[in-house]
Amino acid sequence: MDREQAKVSFLQYLLVEKGLTPTTIQNYADDLHQFFLVLGPEIQDTSDLKGEHLLIFLREQSIRGLMTATIIRRLSSTRNFFLFLQKEGLLQDAIPDIETPKLGEHLPVCLSMEEVELLLEAPNVSKTSGIRDRAMLELMYASGLRVSELLSLERSMLNLENGIVRIFGKGRKERMIPIGDYAAEYVGQYMVEVRSKNPGKNTKYVFLNRQGKPLSRQYFFQQIKKYAQKVGINVEISPHTLRHCFATHLLENGAELRAVQEMLGHTNIATTQIYTHVSTQRILSAYDLYSKRK
Repeated sequence: MDREQAKVSFLQYLLVEKGLTPTTIQNYADDLHQFFLVLGPEIQDTSDLKGEHLLIFLREQSIRGLMTATIIRRLSSTRNFFLFLQKEGLLQDAIPDIETPKLGEHLPVCLSMEEVELLLEAPNVSKTSGIRDRAMLELMYASGLRVSELLSLERSMLNLENGIVRIFGKGRKERMIPIGDYAAEYVGQYMVEVRSKNPGKNTKYVFLNRQGKPLSRQYFFQQIKKYAQKVGINVEISPHTLRHCFATHLLENGAELRAVQEMLGHTNIATTQIYTHVSTQRILSAYDLYSKRK
């Protein structure tokens, strides 16, 4: 069925069978209009609709920085439209279980791309510890690793030639994460110039302290705070902030939500959705950081 015909049928259903008020029905109509604007002219028939279109719509509305109440209403309207189509046999694809943003929910701190650049460049690379810290920061931002995954990273998990990190995350679930040339370059420099001369060079862990032991979470947390203070970043951040930035910046630059879910190692896509709710007014001037820095 043509999408406009389906829309008219849905609005009639709301009026006749659900008994909704004209004002509420007009809100539904306006929300579906916004939904179809996001889909574009390529989707003209209900047979072309997919469950993932709801996720795309949610992400686009979040990126625009709309009020949470507006996003919740528009998502509810489009989901009810999909349920109607499914009931009428006009939608074959599954409807994803989407966790809506909550009013007043706490959102993760996310730095701007410019702030991330400053943070990454903060370590003094004329020192061996600075080269190591720069490599850690670059790798974490390029891959979205959890801090525990970064600090327990083993040499066998690194494939710098192909720019791949192999991670066994929660539940020992394996995932392969691509990293940019820039991160691979700094990790490679650390491996050759610093780690190869470390007392623990024969151990399996990648990042080591001066005694050849794996670094602690406390140390890395302190270093992050020190570097943030050094470059004038005044918000409260932690190692996990780079993971937030990785996810948010990827979504801002057009990455698919499910691809980001896989790279983060989230079992439930609802967990990844939190990054679509981060207010992103800077998207208007966003650029592809990864391609610029390669």
